[in-house]
Amino acid sequence: MGIIGWIVIGLIMGAIARAIVPGKQKGGWIVTLLLGIVGALLGGFIASAVFNTDVNEEFFDLGTWGFALVGSIIVVFIWSWFTSRKRT
Repeated sequence: MGIIGWIVIGLIMGAIARAIVPGKQKGGWIVTLLLGIVGALLGGFIASAVFNTDVNEEFFDLGTWGFALVGSIIVVFIWSWFTSRKRT
């Protein structure tokens, strides 16, 4: 599975992560999709680096989707934290 597969998974996982993370996040659907793509790539990198697994084997592998979801949730949490801070 190449970069196109991770982008497709990221588009889906961005929407799911946005629904899971509590609170109101700023940004529209384009930001959500971009955060999902970044999160899916982050999840794939974390899976490869920490767990020494090859997540590029199958598109329909539950591990691939799980790591993409975890990465997307992390990125959406970070985005929410940065955009919700009060400016002084």
